[in-house]
Amino acid sequence: MKITAFGGSLSKNSINKKLAIYTAHLFENAEVEVLDLNDFQMPIFSVDIEAEIGHHPLAQAFLDKIKTADILVISLAENNGNYSAAFKNVFDWCSRITSKVFQEKPMLLMATSPGGRGGVTVLEIAKNALPHYGANVKATFSLPNFNENFDLQKGEISNSDLNKQLKEIVQKF
Repeated sequence: MKITAFGGSLSKNSINKKLAIYTAHLFENAEVEVLDLNDFQMPIFSVDIEAEIGHHPLAQAFLDKIKTADILVISLAENNGNYSAAFKNVFDWCSRITSKVFQEKPMLLMATSPGGRGGVTVLEIAKNALPHYGANVKATFSLPNFNENFDLQKGEISNSDLNKQLKEIVQKF
């Protein structure tokens, strides 16, 4: 079983990427591939640029990575109550190649933030929107107060109740 995981941010210290990596490794007997959105930076999508260059090769490369996954583990950063510009741009370019960007792969959709809401606004937006683009969202998880609930030294959730909740979600997959 192959898990493809990524955080929806360009930050080198992305807390969402840390959560996605931790979660992907909770799946037993799985090969984990971690994607970095920095490897898929493209010009801001516009129909004019698309008319000039066609489909961007990095968008196809991203879709190819999704294709090899058995399960997707995605943790989205919340910027001003919505997707980060980085995630949205990759998503926009990919959606011009296929409307089924996430290729009906089972998905664990997550978000975290330093605040008490844990990215729930972007999580709700994504949970409702991404199925229209081939996301088979099997479960969602929000980790509030990242800095208090995640041990950076150990690379894991330190809040036992939240950790148990996430592990139960993974077990149900």
